[in-house]
Amino acid sequence: MLYSEKVLDHFTNPRNVGEIADADGVGEVGNAKCGDIMRMYLKIDGNVITDVKFKTFGCGAAIATSSMATELIKGATIDDALKLSNKAVVEALDGLPTSKIHCSVLAEQAIKSALSDYYTRQGIDPEPIVGPIGECEACH
Repeated sequence: MLYSEKVLDHFTNPRNVGEIADADGVGEVGNAKCGDIMRMYLKIDGNVITDVKFKTFGCGAAIATSSMATELIKGATIDDALKLSNKAVVEALDGLPTSKIHCSVLAEQAIKSALSDYYTRQGIDPEPIVGPIGECEACH
């Protein structure tokens, strides 16, 4: 299994690791059965994600996709963050092995879960923006 230089860089030097104590939105996806659990914390001012942190329990690809996803949405509008796809995360990392694509799906879902939590905290009933959470393709 070969990883790109970007994947190795984001695994060995992950960006935006940690928690935001007064986060405006928090999302967690994954499960212990598959081994990958991602938690995203968002700080939002107006319509802009001003800060984002993550904590991921998982393989190197899970950590790298979490790191890259946070880089891609930091400073972005909520609308742009909602459009972030797992494919964009994979492309930004110069690819992932097929067996690790599910990690990028979890990263996308973690962001959408945190944004859904943000909307709920704001008293806004969000349209369903989060796909099924808890099961990843690797678990089936």
